[in-house]
Amino acid sequence: MPRRQPLLVVDGYNVIYGTDRYRDRIDEHAGAGALADVASLSRDPYGHDPHHFAREALVADVAAYAQGSYEPVVVFDAANNLSPERPDRSQAGVKVVFSQRGESADTVMERLAAKARAAGREVVLVTSDNAIRSTVGGVPVTCISSQLLASDIATVERDAGVAREERTHARLTLADRLDPATRAKIDALLGRGRG
Repeated sequence: MPRRQPLLVVDGYNVIYGTDRYRDRIDEHAGAGALADVASLSRDPYGHDPHHFAREALVADVAAYAQGSYEPVVVFDAANNLSPERPDRSQAGVKVVFSQRGESADTVMERLAAKARAAGREVVLVTSDNAIRSTVGGVPVTCISSQLLASDIATVERDAGVAREERTHARLTLADRLDPATRAKIDALLGRGRG
């Protein structure tokens, strides 16, 4: 049986509030208090959520970070959300889980880690919350801070930008990509280069 990838469990709001990268994307002017018509909120419970853009950015970044190395899960505490009845869902290969009413995100993360550990699977927990780190931590659980994840994501993003920039400056004609011997053979066949 092939070995499963390590489980990457991300404490969503801990990362969002613990790093400028995501905290700056919180829309403090959105939410029920900012709406003139609260009835419109019941028709569109996700469209006016102050955390929507921060969560979206975090999930996208976790997807890129985990690609090929981890099975990622981002856990959010639904207690203080605009709509605490959010369904569990996946986006970009990342399982997104909101805790249920009366349950904390910490409880969900503990359950995920315990289940993975019982299956003999490695777990990487991303949080700066010392209480959850001490509760879940230990072999085979590796804990990393929210700031370290954000720093690693920024490094991956920067490296991808450099690689993208290098590709755009590369020569794109077929003739430029051929090795000299092959190019000489093609030139000879086409009658080029004869003096």
